[in-house]
Amino acid sequence: MNGGALAAAHRSLPFGTRVKVQNMKNGRAVVVRINDRGPFVGGRVIDVTRAAAQQLGFVGAGVAKVCMTVVSR
Repeated sequence: MNGGALAAAHRSLPFGTRVKVQNMKNGRAVVVRINDRGPFVGGRVIDVTRAAAQQLGFVGAGVAKVCMTVVSR
């Protein structure tokens, strides 16, 4: 996965699906494209690239509670 892209990994959504991810702590949101599989860590639903995490405002924390909405498939 390209860390500079607005992309994400999800276990089951089809590749190419666009998902709005919103950080529940600060309200910031970004639309990412699913282009990889994962995460493979219990309790996690989506992995976003560093660029997406920067826009969401949680690069330093590494993880955040988020809300996901499918925008298009």
